[in-house]
Amino acid sequence: MPRDPSYDREAALQSAMNLFWVKGYNATSLKDLEAALKMRPGSIYAAFQSKEALFHEALDLYAGRMEAELAATIANAASPLGALRGYLVSLGGLEPCEKPSTACMLVKSLLEIQTDNPVLRGAVLAHLEKVRQHLTQAFVNAQAAGEIPADADPDRLAQRMQTYVFGLKIQAQRETDPVAMQRLADDLSQEIAGLARAA
Repeated sequence: MPRDPSYDREAALQSAMNLFWVKGYNATSLKDLEAALKMRPGSIYAAFQSKEALFHEALDLYAGRMEAELAATIANAASPLGALRGYLVSLGGLEPCEKPSTACMLVKSLLEIQTDNPVLRGAVLAHLEKVRQHLTQAFVNAQAAGEIPADADPDRLAQRMQTYVFGLKIQAQRETDPVAMQRLADDLSQEIAGLARAA
């Protein structure tokens, strides 16, 4: 079957990402994809080969944006520790209406996709590892700048920071009080600030 005349691959992939982000991989049906992408089944398969391949591309799109945002935040920061604190504070302003979901698509996918699909699970784990590496680099930079103690473990701190980031994104999905949400983000930011006092 030929592709739909209005086919726009980039727009279709964005729509697929939004759908998978909200519903998850297993709960998304072909009918859901047809409606979201405004494409017929044959066109979807001609463009993306399979639901699994489409999800993989959508996951790459989501994770690539998150990784690029983190990399830019770290690279452009005069104070690496300050950049990490600012990133946490910004997550306190997440609103459910602003995005398909405030919860992290990577975390949602990790919880949903088990070892019976090693390809997709491996893709999720690989992206989570890239996020951790970006955070580790930020703490390495902070250490080089004298912002945290020389004997601190950047990788361990990155794991803590990653937990904060993903936890805030999940909390934003259920928190109805924006003030409470911002306070939580501020509290976690202050914990990161406490690392500097030990330097």
